[in-house]
Amino acid sequence: MQIPLPLETPARLTREDFIVAPANSAAAGFIDSWPAWPAPAAALHGPGGSGKTHLVHVWAQRAEAAIVDAASLDSTVLGAHDAVAVEDVGAVLSADAERALFALFERGKPLLLTGLEPPGAWPVALPDLGSRLRALLAFPLWEPDDALLAGLARKLFADRQLQVPDAVVQQMIRTLERSPAAIRDFVAAADAAALSQKRPVTQGFIRELLAKKA
Repeated sequence: MQIPLPLETPARLTREDFIVAPANSAAAGFIDSWPAWPAPAAALHGPGGSGKTHLVHVWAQRAEAAIVDAASLDSTVLGAHDAVAVEDVGAVLSADAERALFALFERGKPLLLTGLEPPGAWPVALPDLGSRLRALLAFPLWEPDDALLAGLARKLFADRQLQVPDAVVQQMIRTLERSPAAIRDFVAAADAAALSQKRPVTQGFIRELLAKKA
C-alpha cells in the first residue's frame, strides 16, 4: 500500500482563488475597487470562514500592506508601512493596541480592519477610537451559501486534477459542515484516501467517504 506523505496543501489566497457569491460580493467588489476607495479606512466583518482573511491578503498584495493581528498591534507598525491591515479587531485589545489603532486612523493612510461583528460593536475603551469605528465604512461577509461552497469544492478538486460530478458536490454540501474549512479538509482527505487505496476518485468512492461522515 502506498502511504501518502502528510503534506498539507497551503491555502491559495490570490484574487483568482477567491470565489465571489452573494454572501461576499459587496466586500469583494470593494476590494476590487482599490485604489479608488471613497475613504482611506474600511472594515470587513463576518463569521469565521467567510473569506475576510482571503480578501485581506488580496488587498495587501495590491497595496503592499502589512498584515497585523490586532492583539499584537503596537506603535512599531506606524512608521514601517504606509498601508496596514489589522485582523480580528473585535477581540478585546490592550490599551497599547487601542492607542496604536487610533494612531493608524489619525495618519489618514490606507487601513483595512476585520472582525466578527460590525465595527460599531467592537469593544474598545478609548472613546475617540470608538467614534472612528462607529463611523467606519464596513462591508459584511455572510455565512457561505450553496453557490460558494459548491464553487469551492469544484475548484479544490480541479486544483488536484480531479473531476467529480455535480451530484456528488451537492451531496458534499448537504453532508458536511457548512464551512470552507470542512470542504477543504474533505477534498484533501478524499485525495489522500484515493492515493493510499490506489483507487480513482469516482462518484461511488466519494459517496463512500461521505457516508462515513453522515
